[in-house]
Formats: sequence, structure tokens, C-alpha cells
Amino acid sequence: MITHRDTIHNDQKDYACDECEKKFEFRSHLSGHQISEHKSRKNFAADFRFDNKQKLLCHIKAVHTQCEKKRGQKSKLIRHQKTIHESCKDFTCDYCGKKLGKKSDLLGHHRTAHEGRKDYACDKCEKKFKDKRYLLNHQKSVHEDRKDYPCDHCEEKFGDQSNLNKHQKTVHEGRKDYPCDHCEKKFGDRSNLNKHQKTVHEGRKDYACDKCEKKFGERATLMQHQKTIHEGRKDYACDMCEKKCGEKSTMIFPQKTVHEGRKDYPCDKCEKKFGLKSNLLLHQKTVHEGRKDYVCDKCEKKFGQKSQLLIHQKLVHESYK
Repeated sequence: MITHRDTIHNDQKDYACDECEKKFEFRSHLSGHQISEHKSRKNFAADFRFDNKQKLLCHIKAVHTQCEKKRGQKSKLIRHQKTIHESCKDFTCDYCGKKLGKKSDLLGHHRTAHEGRKDYACDKCEKKFKDKRYLLNHQKSVHEDRKDYPCDHCEEKFGDQSNLNKHQKTVHEGRKDYPCDHCEKKFGDRSNLNKHQKTVHEGRKDYACDKCEKKFGERATLMQHQKTIHEGRKDYACDMCEKKCGEKSTMIFPQKTVHEGRKDYPCDKCEKKFGLKSNLLLHQKTVHEGRKDYVCDKCEKKFGQKSQLLIHQKLVHESYK
């Protein structure tokens, strides 16, 4: 409100050019003026230093990239300049402290993040989404099988740019920017961190199978369980043998390890090698760190793997029934 009153009604101009006497309402206008009018300032960007690449890219987009956006009302133009080019975030969430540029974004954040609403349902499957864009991307990539964004580092293709960016960041750059504050695990994106915390540390399993007593932490895992266990579907066939699997990830493992004999993950504490990174991590955790995170709730026995705990419970405790 104060910025609007000062700039529109009081004609306040706080950004002065140091090359001439011109003044501007916004820093972005001043920057554009200096670049277009005082072309001798070729090292203008060199005056600035940034903590990380993301801030540098935001700066380049805001200051040095010409914007062709047009607005029918001056108020909408000013809001666009404030939120996009000046990165102003004047609306703070009173639940988590997150800051957003528009009130509509704040309301959307409340609706999806804190109320858990997913108002956009796919008419071809049971999936629901919190944003219409995610629904459209899902329909395009899953149901229309369109994947228009190929990775230039491997053969993977994606239905939208954001998933391609996430893939390149986590797989090819190996970045894991989201650490868990309850354990040492790190994740490539926030959604996987949230799933981990919910299922592992909170022990939540909100998705129950209506055909058996099993419960799952994620809807996708429940649907996969129903498809492979109760419907008996095995949609992924190995092209080197007659083996069929219910999941693509399960299919990739025997192809790489059995048929190609690859073990790409060596242990740095012994001479063992593994075909899957998850098996390497499990080996290091149980053998070299001696961790036994799975405790039997019927006796005091501890196990390094969940499968070992389940076998123990079945053989020891269920055999007495």
C-alpha cells in the first residue's frame, strides 16, 4: 500500500542515475535506462557479486533481459514489475513464514500446502493435483505419452521442463539440496523429503488397501501394490529373457545386473561391489555402521533390514498362533 501510494499518487522516484539527472520509480527502470542510454557502461554487471548461481540468474532475468509483457491497467503493470523484476514478496504465510509476491499466490499456498487440497482431478485415472498446470502436464505425459523435453546427457525424456530440470540437477549434477533434520538423509527435491519425513519419521501410512490389510505411505505405492499383487499385472517384459515385472524399476535391475553383469557401486570401506546404489547404502549401514533400525514389537530383537524383521516375525511369532 505504501509503495503504491508513494509511486502513483506522490510521484516518488527514489532511483537516480549517476550518469545524468534522471530519476526513476523502479530499480529495473533505472537499469534499463543506464543500459540503453549510457552504453559506455559495458561492465555494469561486474559491479555486482552473488552468493549463488540462482541469484545471479534472477538478477540477469530481472535487469538485463528485455520484457515484452503488456498490461491493460497500470496497476497490473506495476504489480508485474514489483513481483517479477524486483522480486518483491510482500505477503507472508502466518503458518510457515513463506513469502509470496501476490495475495492470490498466498491463498493458493494456504489451500494446497496447509489444507492439503487437490482440486484438479484427472478424468482418465484417480490422480488429483493441487495445480491445473500439474494436471495438464500429467495428462500430456502419461495419458497422451507426449514427452517433448529430452535430456542432452542421457536418453530420458520428460513431459515438462521442470521435470527435466529436476532430473538434470539430481541425476547428472548429483545435487541433494534438501536434508532431513531428523536423520542424515538428503533429497533432490522437497516432495521426496516430505514423503520421507511423513512415512519414516512420523510412521504415517494413510493409504489402506481395500483388498487386504496392508497400508502405504503414498497413494502411488498403494496403486502399484493393487496392480501387481491383486490384479497380477506384469506390464514390463525383459527383452533379453522371458522375465516379466510389475514395475519398470524392477525390470531395469535384472537387465543391468544379470544380463550385463554390471556392478557400478563399489564400497569404499571394503572390496564389495553392488548393482544398485540402494544395496550399497544398505550394506554400509548394516555391515560397516552396525545399524539395526528395525525393532520387533513382540520381543526386543533388532534387525538391519525390514525384510529380516518380517521373516523373524513370521517364523517366530506367527508360528505360535
